[in-house]
Amino acid sequence: MSVFKYQLTDNQTEDVVFQIGSFDNPDEFSALAQTNHFTMLLVKKGKGKVMRDEAIYEFNSPGLLCFSLYQPFKIIPEDEFEGIVIRFQPGFFCLIKHRNEVSCNGVLFNNLYDTPFVGLSVAEIKTLQIIAGEITGEMKQHDKPDHDVVISYLKIFLINASRAKLAQQQGDFNAIEHASPMVATLRNAIEEHFRTRHSPADYAELLYVSTPVLNNISRQYFNKTLTNLIAERMATEAKRELYLTAKPVKQIAFELGYGDEFYFSRFFKKHTGVSPAIFRNKVGFDKLQEN
Repeated sequence: MSVFKYQLTDNQTEDVVFQIGSFDNPDEFSALAQTNHFTMLLVKKGKGKVMRDEAIYEFNSPGLLCFSLYQPFKIIPEDEFEGIVIRFQPGFFCLIKHRNEVSCNGVLFNNLYDTPFVGLSVAEIKTLQIIAGEITGEMKQHDKPDHDVVISYLKIFLINASRAKLAQQQGDFNAIEHASPMVATLRNAIEEHFRTRHSPADYAELLYVSTPVLNNISRQYFNKTLTNLIAERMATEAKRELYLTAKPVKQIAFELGYGDEFYFSRFFKKHTGVSPAIFRNKVGFDKLQEN
């Protein structure tokens, strides 16, 4: 049975754009899943491992697990696993449009350099549970819940979760960069050059270190190979372009350094499970242009 007890649909397409529910079964998320929603699991009880893309991370409770659009993940709990799940489509709430209000893109979602897990204090999870309860109350009490009311509560949920994640990140990054300054150098190099440099050897040449050294840094601090790290960064940018712009797939491929549109499409499908055309169709399209 589905864990999603309440949901909202788009009035025109009838697509499910928002869902909320609870789970208490370790098997609920044991199969590899990827959907056209942003997914958040508020973990009240349980600990174990989570697989996101090809990397494995540890989690415990209380905490929050966050996954982006078409990002494959599965949960491997040690025993009990209980909490609340929230999913939403960008057409329902666009993280880019609301980036000045909710700074969670690159923090909770689309953060390939960090764990998908956010450790929460007792006070923090209590706050998030109260907000989730308000959303459930709105959905339960009305035959036609007000989308704007749900969005308002979702914003508050994301703001509080982002604050918790940023505090966690600051401590983690300070410790990591103190241990190995090359970590920040590599991350910054990928952010600057991922459109034109696609291989570990490219970054080894750029940073004047050996490829094995960079691969070791990537595995130790980012929990994935450098090849996967670079590929994930390109896939994240491709998803952003497909949603935010009307650019043809061929142009997006060219701007990401792929001369062959079909090779780019195969790369995109490998990392998301769907083709660029299906991603744009399922996620929706917004003509918003970032400045």
